[in-house]
Amino acid sequence: MTMDTILPPELVDAARRVIEANRALGRTVAVAESCTGGLVSAALTELPGSSDVFEAGIVTYSNDAKMALLGVSADVLDTFGAVSIAVAWRMAQGALAQSGADVAVAITGVAGPGGGSAKKPVGTVVFARAERGGDPSDVHADRRDFGEIGRGGIRLQAALCALELLLPTP
Repeated sequence: MTMDTILPPELVDAARRVIEANRALGRTVAVAESCTGGLVSAALTELPGSSDVFEAGIVTYSNDAKMALLGVSADVLDTFGAVSIAVAWRMAQGALAQSGADVAVAITGVAGPGGGSAKKPVGTVVFARAERGGDPSDVHADRRDFGEIGRGGIRLQAALCALELLLPTP
């Protein structure tokens, strides 16, 4: 079946796996996106029937938005920076708090071409997954370095990674 989509096929395929696997378990998902700018939400909503599974997508590009919409504290942002496990984890927790979802994934990173640093070069992306009823001290987060593969490449790889994290763990 060919689908009418503007998104790359691998992104739509990954989203389809997320929707089908979570639908089978009766689980709903939410995402908190920064550097991907809604790309994960767009991929999930590309599929008919995704409303069974997809609860909410919150794009918080600025630090002010991360604080206002997801409850990330200024202290955490100042101490660790927006691209950090601490911020990604708080974003994921905030997405759970702001939605009725069972699981939430957060994405924050440096898509470039500018904005990188020695410690967080362009291509650095941090992910976190939080589950409703999970232990808040049991942090599920990961930092990936995709390298300088271009802004579009970084955003695509980050979105694919986030979708992978929304798949149920065995």
